Amino acid sequence: MTESSAETTETPATAEAPASAETSANGGPRAAAAPDLARETAALAALFEEAGVPASLAPRAAARLGAGAAARLRDDPWRLLRVPGVRPRQADHFARQVLGDAARPDDPRRGRTLVVALLAEAAVRGHTVTPLQDVLTALEKERVADPRRAVEDALDEGEVLGLTEEPEFDEESFDEDADLPEPEESLGLARWALTEEAAAEGFQRLTATAGPLLDDAAVKELRAGLPEDRSLAFTAALRTGVTLWRGTANDLTATAAALVTAAASAGVRAALVTPTDRAAADIAAAHPDLPEGAAVGLHRLLDPADEPGTAPGSVLYRRGDQRPFELDLLVLPDASGLDVELCAVLVGACPDGAHLVLGGEPGAAPPAAPGRVMEDLEASETVPVVELEPAGPGGPLDELTAAVRGGDLPQVAAPNKEVVIVPAMGEEEAVHRAVQLVTDSIPRVLDIPAGEVQVVALAPAGEAAAGALNVALKAKLNPGPGRFGGFDVGDRVVVAAPLPQAAVGETGTVEGAGPEGLSIAFAGGTAVVPPSSAARLRHGWALPPALARGARRDAVVAVVAGSALSRPTVATAFGLARRHLSIVQAAGPGLARAVRETGAPDRRTRLARLVLG
Repeated sequence: MTESSAETTETPATAEAPASAETSANGGPRAAAAPDLARETAALAALFEEAGVPASLAPRAAARLGAGAAARLRDDPWRLLRVPGVRPRQADHFARQVLGDAARPDDPRRGRTLVVALLAEAAVRGHTVTPLQDVLTALEKERVADPRRAVEDALDEGEVLGLTEEPEFDEESFDEDADLPEPEESLGLARWALTEEAAAEGFQRLTATAGPLLDDAAVKELRAGLPEDRSLAFTAALRTGVTLWRGTANDLTATAAALVTAAASAGVRAALVTPTDRAAADIAAAHPDLPEGAAVGLHRLLDPADEPGTAPGSVLYRRGDQRPFELDLLVLPDASGLDVELCAVLVGACPDGAHLVLGGEPGAAPPAAPGRVMEDLEASETVPVVELEPAGPGGPLDELTAAVRGGDLPQVAAPNKEVVIVPAMGEEEAVHRAVQLVTDSIPRVLDIPAGEVQVVALAPAGEAAAGALNVALKAKLNPGPGRFGGFDVGDRVVVAAPLPQAAVGETGTVEGAGPEGLSIAFAGGTAVVPPSSAARLRHGWALPPALARGARRDAVVAVVAGSALSRPTVATAFGLARRHLSIVQAAGPGLARAVRETGAPDRRTRLARLVLG
C-alpha cells in the first residue's frame, strides 16, 4: 500500500473516533493494531459479571474500547460511557461496583467523560457543535460539582475542542450605544470539528482553483437547445468550482447523465458519482449513452483499502490529497445523504481545479451522521444554486412525493396501481400486510419479482421496525437457522456500518459461507466479509430510510407506524419507488399530521460560517 493509502477514513460506526486510533500525517484517524476481540470480550465479560452488568454488553464494549479495555475500565469505570447506548446512571452503577465508596459524583474522571458523552449524544442527533452553556447545564443536572473544571479536563484530553465564534454583525440594526454581543462559545468532538473545518477548506480550495473546463464556444455548443434551467446548470458546473442543483430525483439524475455524457464527449474527464454501486449500475443501465465506467459509487471511487489492523468501524481510503482523483468534473445527483465527514474525504480527494456538483431534492431527509452539507453550502451563499424544473408532468408517484415535500398528503389518481394504500389495525397487522405484499400481491398483480421489492420501515423501533419485518420476511422468503453469524445462504443483507468491501446502504445476497467469512454478491461484484466484520451487516429485506436511500427500487412497501414520523423521512421513503409504492398505513392520522407539521430537526453546525472564512 502506498504512503497515501491511510490519508482519509470514512465515517466510523460510532459517534466518536475510536479510543485506540492513532493519528495519520494529515490529522485524520489511523488504525492502531487490531485487538484480539475474543480475548478482550472474555475479559470484559468476567469484569461485567463481577459488577452485575449484562454480559451481552461485552462484545460491543470490546469492539468500541479496543485492546486493554478491561484494564482501563477497572482504572476508570466511567469510560463505559464511550460505548454507544450506555447512559450516565448505568456508568455510575458500574463505577460503584468497581470502585466501591471511592466512586463519587465529583470524581474528575466522571466529569471529563460526561462531557465527551454529552457531545457524542449530540452528534447522534446530527450536531457537530454544542453551546458551552448547554453542556455546563447538563453537567449540573448530572451532579458534577465543578462543570467548568470538567470541561477543561476534557479539553486537556484532546477529544474535545473549544470553539469561539464571533456573532454575526448586522450593519442595519447596529446601535453604537449598545453593548457589543459576546462571542459564542461552543464545544465539539474533535472528530467532527476538524472534519467540518477540512470540508470547508476543501470547498474554498475548489472554488479558488477552478477555471472554466471548456471555452465559451464549447459551452455554448453543449447547452444548445436545452431549457433555460438545464443550460444554467451546465454553465455553472463547467465554469464554477462548486455548484448545487435542486430538483426531483429523476430530473437530477437525467441532468447529471446528460452533463457527464456531453462533457466527456468534449474531452473532460467526468464521473457521475452515486451513494452505492447498485445506484451506479441502475443509472448506467437507464442511460446507455453514458461512457463506460462513468457512473460509479463514491465508496468505490475513493478506493477503500482492505487492510488488517484497521480500527473497528472505520474504513481507510487510498484516495486523498496525496493521491487525488484523475477527474475534472464530479457530479453527485444524490448528495443529500452526504455527512460532513464523508464530504471532507470527498473534497480532500478532488484535485485543484476540479469541479464538484452536488445535487439534492428539496426537503430531503438529513444525513444519518452529523452535518448538513447541502443546506450549509446553500446558506453560505458562496456557490451557485440552480433549481431544475420538472421535465414533465410526472406520474402519480412524482405527484405524491412532491406533495409530501410541500407538507400535504393528498389522494392521487393511480389508474395502474402506481400507489396503493393498505390500512392496518396496529403494527402486528402491518407486518403481516407487508409480507403479503412482498411475497404475493406485488409479484402476482404487477409482475415485479420479490427481489425488486424493498420494504422501508419508518418506525425506528417496535413491532413494525426493520428488525421485526426482516424476521417475518426471512421466515417466508428464505427460512433458516442463521447458521453463519445469523445469516444463511440466500439471505438479502445490507451494509449497516462502514466496510471496505461495500458502502453503507449497499445491499447484496449471501452466496456462501465458510471460515473465511460470508461471500456476498453486491452490485459491484462478489466480496468476502470476514467473521470479525459480520456485525456490520443486517438483513436487508426491510430497511430504515437511512439505509434504503442509497438506491431506488421498482417497488417499495413503506410501512408507516409509530410516532417518530417526519415530512423528510416520509418523502424519502415514498421517493424511493420507481414504478410502484404500497403504503401500509398503521399510523392513523399521525401520518398526515407529521407530513403537515414535522420537518427535520434543526442541526447545529459550523460549515456555512467556515466556508465564508
